[in-house]
This record gives sequence, C-alpha cells and structure tokens, in this order.
Amino acid sequence: MDSLTNSEQQILADRIQKRQMKQFMGIFGNLVDSCFTSCVDDFQSKALSGRETGCLSRCVSKWMATNERMGERFAELNAAEMERQQRGGR
Repeated sequence: MDSLTNSEQQILADRIQKRQMKQFMGIFGNLVDSCFTSCVDDFQSKALSGRETGCLSRCVSKWMATNERMGERFAELNAAEMERQQRGGR
C-alpha cells in the first residue's frame, strides 16, 4: 500500500468500502429472507404475532452465532495453513 499515491489509496479504500457494503447487504438480505420465510406465515394482521416475534429472535440469534463460529473456524484453518506454509510444508 505504501507504493500507492494518496489518490490511488483513496480509490482503493473507496472500492474496498463499496465491496464490503455490497457483501454486508447480501448477507443481511439472506438473513432476512431465511428468517422471514421460516417464521412468518400468517398475514391476517400487519403486526407480528408473539410466536413470530419469538421465532424471528431465535432465528437471528442462531444465524448470527452460526456465522460467527464459521468465521472463527475459517480463521483457525487459515492460521494453521499459514503456519504449515511457513514451516515449508505444502
């Protein structure tokens, strides 16, 4: 990054930020779609029922915990692979 000019660094930072936002929106959209499909099935009222609210809360919590664990596991595997490569193994 040091070899980039200030304007190139700004362009790169902007592109990274846009990509991260796009990824976040995709992940958020998947969460909403998954939990809504699983939990909301009664359209008799515009308000969520107590059952639907509880289901959505559990769904979001499980979804977040699952994604957090997946991220942790990916980091563990990545660190192990980097260590293996540093030792000269392939």
